[in-house]
Amino acid sequence: METLLEVKDLHVTFSTYGGTVKAVRGVYFHLNKGETLAIVGESGCGKSVTSQAIMRLIPEPPGKIIKGEVIFKGKDLASYTEKQMRSIRGVDISMIFQDPMTALNPTLTIGTQLMEGLREHQAVSAEEAKIKALEMMHLVGIPNPKERLKQYPHQFSGGMRQRIVIAMALICEPELLIADEPTTALDVTIQAQILELFGHIQATTGVSIILITHDLGVVAKIADRIAVMYAGKIIETGTKYDIFYDAQHPYTKGLLKSVPRLDLKEERLTPIDGTPPDLFSPPRGCPFTPRCPLAMEVCDKVYPVTTERSRSHQVDCWLQDERAQQLLARTANQ
Repeated sequence: METLLEVKDLHVTFSTYGGTVKAVRGVYFHLNKGETLAIVGESGCGKSVTSQAIMRLIPEPPGKIIKGEVIFKGKDLASYTEKQMRSIRGVDISMIFQDPMTALNPTLTIGTQLMEGLREHQAVSAEEAKIKALEMMHLVGIPNPKERLKQYPHQFSGGMRQRIVIAMALICEPELLIADEPTTALDVTIQAQILELFGHIQATTGVSIILITHDLGVVAKIADRIAVMYAGKIIETGTKYDIFYDAQHPYTKGLLKSVPRLDLKEERLTPIDGTPPDLFSPPRGCPFTPRCPLAMEVCDKVYPVTTERSRSHQVDCWLQDERAQQLLARTANQ
């Protein structure tokens, strides 16, 4: 498959009065054309910062991309000027933010906000922009689009506002859509509708999607591949099957045990004890060591090398070392 986006050794820091927060610490991943990649992890692990770094939306100062490459269609966005990025945002790459109400201007009609991006980036007339806006409202499932175009955000429900935000992100037909926690503020039934909408949009337009979420239920629904993030690093990557049925990192296993699953009956939920590390002074070794029931002495001192379990499945964990595997096998047989 053709690679659309490749992130290499991305580092993002934030300067504060208390010191420097190392929010993203050497992130690697890629996204193929027409694929959905989910980045999952606890709050504060660096998911949203990674997505904002791709869009170059990190506020400077206090934030800064200190190292790394963001290769989109063969070009490094990390080296682009702000003027160059303005020609990319909303046209080639669009982003859906967490809260649809704050993403919409309460003083402007839905039609004005939908058409604004299109008229900014493409040489179209007001009538052509209106026709396109109506098409997008139909695509995202807004009933009575002609009437709705004249209304204001407060006249829409939360689910409908989220659909409008999705329509705004897609109106210029981007190749990459980044959705940052798109279902967090919605109730369960509306979440399901929005997830079905993402699948429909991808099938209709062929857009590639990066989905940022902490909800593994969301991931199971629409993701092709999953990247598990912890303390500013991606610690395990694999297909949906790899992560749900052959998870290797203790943190990934902990995430799976802490959410309800319909395919496992009478299974008790087990929370992950402890808290994530302080990213003012991140650990040298594996950041999950203090919370890991299988931690070894080496885990605290040296970050593990990446183990390729298959072409689709990679994991950063010392338990993948042959010597650790032999020790675990001996322990299991005793």
